[in-house]
Amino acid sequence: MLDLDSLDFTKGNGMVTVVTQDARTGDVLMVAHADREALERTLATGEMHYRSRTRGLWHKGATSGNVQRVVALRADCDGDAVLARVEKAGPACHTGEETCFGPGRWDALAVLDDTLARRAAPEPPSGDAPPSYTRRLMDDRNLRLKKLGEEAAELVTACADADPRRAVEEAADLLYHVLVAVRPLGLTLDDVKAVLARRAAR
Repeated sequence: MLDLDSLDFTKGNGMVTVVTQDARTGDVLMVAHADREALERTLATGEMHYRSRTRGLWHKGATSGNVQRVVALRADCDGDAVLARVEKAGPACHTGEETCFGPGRWDALAVLDDTLARRAAPEPPSGDAPPSYTRRLMDDRNLRLKKLGEEAAELVTACADADPRRAVEEAADLLYHVLVAVRPLGLTLDDVKAVLARRAAR
């Protein structure tokens, strides 16, 4: 985690700039400032604290509930700015927007993973309405694995046929079925990304 002694608070009259980023989507949520006390509170609680020139020390989300749980804190090369990667409980901006720069540019895979998380929950009875396709896959191991194999084969065929339009569609289908297949094992997109990140660091 962040070493506060490595930061240069003198450049900013006792404060450093904090760029806060959504750890899931990569969206820049906000830019604020923090002094040593704010960062000490952040490290102690695991939730973002900032220092405002007008309202002093503040705990993000203390009143709104839109807290930001710390995933990682990293200083820049000069030690006068911090990148805070967080998981947010709600909009980052006081206007209600996802970010202080307007609507977030959601990562499509992250949106898909969030949707799968909701659909993985047991569905309440709803009359004669059939379960969603995703729910059917979650409930039927054989169907889930059969579809995974079919989508992989269709992508192979599209690539072998040198058909870019069909290949990109099949690749999207395969990514969906991969995330569905690993969800019953307790795995998510974040787990897959963590493996990729470890491999990239080698």
